Amino acid sequence: MRKYHILIAALVVLLDRLSKWLVAQKITLHDSVDIVPGLFRLTHVQNQGAAFGLFSDSPWQWKAALLILFSVAALAVVSALLWKNGNAMNATAVALSLVFGGALGNLWDRVAAGRVIDFLDFYVGSHHWPAFNVADSAIVVGALLLLSEIFLAPQEEKVVSQ
Repeated sequence: MRKYHILIAALVVLLDRLSKWLVAQKITLHDSVDIVPGLFRLTHVQNQGAAFGLFSDSPWQWKAALLILFSVAALAVVSALLWKNGNAMNATAVALSLVFGGALGNLWDRVAAGRVIDFLDFYVGSHHWPAFNVADSAIVVGALLLLSEIFLAPQEEKVVSQ
């Protein structure tokens, strides 16, 4: 089953790399292309912070190193969980594979360029969600799957011994 976990993570990284490359090639930095006017556009931005632009305006000189270190630590934890769950192909394994691929995709950018390309830009009127990318999407979907497994999965009844 591990080969499927690796395949899912590799597909996330491939889609992330390809989409970021296409945006960098086709859309000038800070320009936008309306896809659904008033709701969604592709906008080429570069994020030196964490997901969804968190800490991007921070002038702290160690920010990039800390984000890289955090990503490596997260990859180590997810790898260990995937290894432990390696014989199963269930929602937890898919979720961990998505998180792994997303974290690896953004880590690639941080190590190579010190920043991440974001381009998926949703908004309604003056309400605007920070731009994000395929890797961010995989991480969020994986995290939501994990949360659904934790909170929505049937709980085994505990037997109270006397």
